Amino acid sequence: MTIIRSIVFNIAFYLNLIIQMIIFTPYYFLSSRKNAWSVPKNWARSNHWLQKVLAGTDHVIEGIENIPDGPYICAPKHQSFWDAYAFLPQIADPVYILKRELMWIPLFGWYILKMKMVPIDRGKRSVAMKTAIRGARDAVSQGRQLMIYPEGTRTAPGAPPAYKYGVAHIYTELGVPVLPIAHVAGLYWPRRKFRRFPGTIRCRILPPIQPGLDAETFLKKLQEVTEAACDELLIEAARSKNPPPLPPTAVQRLKELGVTV
Repeated sequence: MTIIRSIVFNIAFYLNLIIQMIIFTPYYFLSSRKNAWSVPKNWARSNHWLQKVLAGTDHVIEGIENIPDGPYICAPKHQSFWDAYAFLPQIADPVYILKRELMWIPLFGWYILKMKMVPIDRGKRSVAMKTAIRGARDAVSQGRQLMIYPEGTRTAPGAPPAYKYGVAHIYTELGVPVLPIAHVAGLYWPRRKFRRFPGTIRCRILPPIQPGLDAETFLKKLQEVTEAACDELLIEAARSKNPPPLPPTAVQRLKELGVTV
């Protein structure tokens, strides 16, 4: 049954993306950037609804009150494609730093261009960092929120953390708060797999880390608070009434925490 529901959801998910991009294209491109954000934000909400109805996967976001006003760096845990769009409804005017190849995709690339994202060439690290800093400063000056995944790539739930120095460098350059977000969405929407598991994805928006720390102290604090919250959410998921299948990394992490499930 999980396989059938996953297939139906995946079909509906991509149809939803294509149909909404086509239907709302005139409004999207004729509107101001801030008004146009209603299109991807409603798309994100509709994805949540489809996943709940078709795959049986709901979500809960705790700590909404921790979201600051004005510009900040949003630093979610990155485990799944789910967290690429899940928090859009909660963020006023986000800007993503993304690989430039995405700009070349017809229609999708035009949507990204409209939102004035920051494309970088990942093959040239030094140039990419300078481009990211320049784009981040411009975004912050406009009161926007910068989306950065501290580990740079999707990791499996429970996997050893590998936070990159890039987020610390941008933090020290911008002088704005960083908002950590913990979750274990990868248990329900695993990376590189088509199956979607029923249950409730629990997310926790943590108190912002204020500017003023040196890079190493900041990075250590970001990793500690995020991973501690992820551990708590992993334990909750493993002990839930209908737990999702646990990948080897999650099983190993639970053993390290001394948790028996």
